[in-house]
Amino acid sequence: MAHLFDPLSIRGITLQNRIVVSPMCQYSSQDGFANDWHLVHLGGRAVGGAGIVFTEATAVTPEGRISPEDLGLWKDAHIEYLSRIVRFLKSQGTTPGMQIAHAGRKGSTQRPWEGSSKIPLEDGGWVPIAPSAVAFSETYPMPRAMTKEEIRSVVDAFAQAARRALEAGFQVLEIHSAHGYLAHEFFSPLSNFRTDEYGGSFENRTRIGREIVSAVRKVWPEDLPLFIRISATDWKEGGWDLDQAVELAKQLKPMGVDLVDCSSAGLAVDQKIIAGPGFQVPFAERIRRDANILTAAVGLIETKEQVADIIAKNQADLVCMAREFLRDPYWPLRAARELKQKISWPAQYLRAAPPDSPARKPAEAAATQEKSAR
Repeated sequence: MAHLFDPLSIRGITLQNRIVVSPMCQYSSQDGFANDWHLVHLGGRAVGGAGIVFTEATAVTPEGRISPEDLGLWKDAHIEYLSRIVRFLKSQGTTPGMQIAHAGRKGSTQRPWEGSSKIPLEDGGWVPIAPSAVAFSETYPMPRAMTKEEIRSVVDAFAQAARRALEAGFQVLEIHSAHGYLAHEFFSPLSNFRTDEYGGSFENRTRIGREIVSAVRKVWPEDLPLFIRISATDWKEGGWDLDQAVELAKQLKPMGVDLVDCSSAGLAVDQKIIAGPGFQVPFAERIRRDANILTAAVGLIETKEQVADIIAKNQADLVCMAREFLRDPYWPLRAARELKQKISWPAQYLRAAPPDSPARKPAEAAATQEKSAR
């Protein structure tokens, strides 16, 4: 029976456990650059012992940001500080993960603690792009329908962001295709009203997803894992649903996608979510079984018992947590102590560890960092 503290090998990378720090927008960047906040935020979770620590949704173009304060990877100048963060994550035994994204019609909006309205052009906003000229809501900006040339440009932007992520040293890459952002907008018939080869049928609506994966895999090495995050359902009749999500996963696996990160919702303001502890786990379980692909579960997963149960029952291969890691950056260390499982503790924190806990030795960390440097 699998355990949440068992390692997991995917291609040429071995994760130290099955616990993942989910991408969490920090809205704390200027011009897309990472800074000390991102180093401390991501580094603290690496000290806590997670198997993967993901960056927030990182925009592949300036117009692909949710807000002006989003992290970005649309120019080479962004690489330097991200490399510093990666070096620290690796030194703690954590696998650094980058999520690349485009917000589509949900871009040019305020940071959550400032509101949820569009940002006027005169205040630094922009006209977002989308598959169709349909706004997410009355308070969001009206997007412009993309031309085919712009679709090709965005696909290339994902590939260029992947190249930069590799140069920065990230070892896992995730393509964000969930939560009502650009790729998801193409997937769902509730937001895609195109009549060309990118709209209408399932094959057409999902075409951009396959094109992004293909372009990214050309620059992302064969020995490094590629994930994709999807919304498994729109929670609205007539929208994107689990059956379509399974079919998409079947198509993407032979193209080089190793794991489907299974979330849901975010596309329709009138969605009817039936939420509860672990409410999205059945999506991960179904996709894992029917598409024969690795999956990650996410959503209202907080306790060590939940995580252990998901992994032990093979409902998912990884468990992603967000809010719980905001409450407790050291969740894996605490869970391992309570479950009496061995986990490597930072030498600086050994006074709080069980007597038989292994410590991360600087020499071992340096060797690991040297071996994984790219």
